[in-house]
Amino acid sequence: MSGKIYRLGCDIGGTFTDFVLLNDATGEIHINKCLTTPADPSDAVEQGIRELEEKRGKFVHELDEVIHGTTLVINSIIERKGARTGLITTKGFRDVLELAREIRYAPYDIFAEYPEPLVPRRFRLEVDERIRSDGTILKPLDPEEARQVVRQLLDMEVTSIAVCLLNSFENPTHELMIKEIIQEEAPEISVSISYEVLPQIREYERTSTTVTNAYVKPLTGRYLARLSNRLASIGFQGKLFIMLSSGGITSVETASEFPVRIIESGPTAAVISGQYFGKLFNIQDMFCFDMGGTTAKSCLIQGGVAGVVPTFEVGRVQRFMKGSGLTIQVPVVDLMEIGAGGGSIAKVSKMGTLQVGPESSGADPGPICYGRGGTEPGVTDADLLLGYLDENYFLGGEMKLDKVAARRGIEEKIAKHLGVPFIQAVWGIHDLINETMAGAAKT
Repeated sequence: MSGKIYRLGCDIGGTFTDFVLLNDATGEIHINKCLTTPADPSDAVEQGIRELEEKRGKFVHELDEVIHGTTLVINSIIERKGARTGLITTKGFRDVLELAREIRYAPYDIFAEYPEPLVPRRFRLEVDERIRSDGTILKPLDPEEARQVVRQLLDMEVTSIAVCLLNSFENPTHELMIKEIIQEEAPEISVSISYEVLPQIREYERTSTTVTNAYVKPLTGRYLARLSNRLASIGFQGKLFIMLSSGGITSVETASEFPVRIIESGPTAAVISGQYFGKLFNIQDMFCFDMGGTTAKSCLIQGGVAGVVPTFEVGRVQRFMKGSGLTIQVPVVDLMEIGAGGGSIAKVSKMGTLQVGPESSGADPGPICYGRGGTEPGVTDADLLLGYLDENYFLGGEMKLDKVAARRGIEEKIAKHLGVPFIQAVWGIHDLINETMAGAAKT
């Protein structure tokens, strides 16, 4: 601890990466913000730290710890940018991801849609084994059959495999056997077994959570390894912690192995901060709202405490309908998250109506006004044209926005197709995204 007086908070969002540097000896705080680098988010981390050092002098060698929150995991699920994942399950349980709890979230809507499973059916294979509810083995696993199933998935070029067998939380023998076989056949393949991810009763929740973990594990593992190496390369010798969805922190190693636990890492950090300041100002009841470039999050703090729930949903087909998303069973701060942010793309739907989000242009290329090659108009373009943003003082004056290009994009891609005046199209984008977020907050 001698000589290490600084702590750094770093949050990577879909569009921007934010930094807060705290001097524990003096209480002095410095902040910085830079564009996220989607190809390798650790680039933005190094860039932001170097920019901070240019502003206030060298500090990396005096850093005791870096606490990191990220929306990388949740964004990869919402945007379906995770790994090609395979699932190995007990014979007869191949379709548990689609059967779920056999509850219709809208019982009278014959057109009700459900989220597509993260693992398509062709990548879900079975093994003929069975373990009773008390953990005794009814039908032993045939290692050769399991090996053939693993090879079949490898032939399909999956890069991550989830294993979830019936009643394995009582007896993980068969899951551990399959894990060993996968490591023998393809040591480089990412593996998630339900006994390690979520050793609890409830087949659907356990399978869905394990599959989600497998889906984002390669992406998260590569990112955190690069981040650790990048920090070490610029002289950081302290401890790196990752925010958990529950509001705590964990090690890089644990987060890499169980990324499903850090799905709401970034949003949760904001809620915990709101809770802290609420105590400072003796405000017991608060509404926390956090709008980023890709998503918007809200949380209600009551009695000075943010609620934590054991199960939540991501990627809802119907924003406010419970049961229309992917169920994940890990402790998480109770917040509402939707695909609505500054980078949310505006377009004309097949029905000829205006639609904003959930797709986002992110940081690369970003909205049209960034001048980085973006061609799809979005919320930031509309806010710029309405005067909510200063074209000469965006990102602290370090980034000039292109108002002319933003106007051209909205005129050509929105106003022209809707047959409305330019200003009406701009206000339409602004009002629609605000109403979307307000509607989410009311739930």
